[in-house]
Amino acid sequence: MSTTNQAPGGTGSEEVADRLANRIARFGGPVRQRVADGLHELGAVDRAVYAAVAVTPTPSLDEPLRRLSNAANNSGLWLAMAAGFALVGGKAGRRAAIRGTLAIGAASALANLAAKSAWHRARPDREGAGVPDERNVRMPASTSFPSGHAASGFAFASAIGRDQPWIGFGLRFLAAAVAYSRVHTGVHYPGDVVIGSLLGAGTGQTVASLAERLPPALGGNPRPTQTPASAS
Repeated sequence: MSTTNQAPGGTGSEEVADRLANRIARFGGPVRQRVADGLHELGAVDRAVYAAVAVTPTPSLDEPLRRLSNAANNSGLWLAMAAGFALVGGKAGRRAAIRGTLAIGAASALANLAAKSAWHRARPDREGAGVPDERNVRMPASTSFPSGHAASGFAFASAIGRDQPWIGFGLRFLAAAVAYSRVHTGVHYPGDVVIGSLLGAGTGQTVASLAERLPPALGGNPRPTQTPASAS
């Protein structure tokens, strides 16, 4: 018997959207009721999209996405890229690596420690939804909301993209692929990765902004060199 936090029949999404909707509805009033109704509907859409992805045959995508999902475990993919930037990117690469690594740490703490503790959501019932065995990765023992993989990926991409927009664009595309892979492999609902991505993007921007104030050796921007005015 599995010991992971799975929700029979996919009802884990009720731990977030539906519970929040019920809390809002208790305050009364037509505006709050409309907000509550919208949250209930978003929860239904979340479950429906997960179910649709689970039963859609994608044999050419299953293995690459499974490998990509595993590569991002414990932020391994992003940390390896940060090491590469530091080794071959000169001063700008080292600055980007420091900022990206700091962003990963901050986003991981927010997603995996703070948010997961505040909002308990059971993992999806992957077998009940019909996710093919070929997609399977290890089902994490942690709760489902939000996705730590998505948060770390978008934090890394956003932090680096502040100074390196073209590299940041490519990294955001890769982060989106990692985020989707978590739904494709059945370990997260779509809502988990959407919120995780937003959390990560915001964290990455914040870390990059704060890092600009640090000394260059710690990831800050180089200070402009003051050149004496030439004599006339």
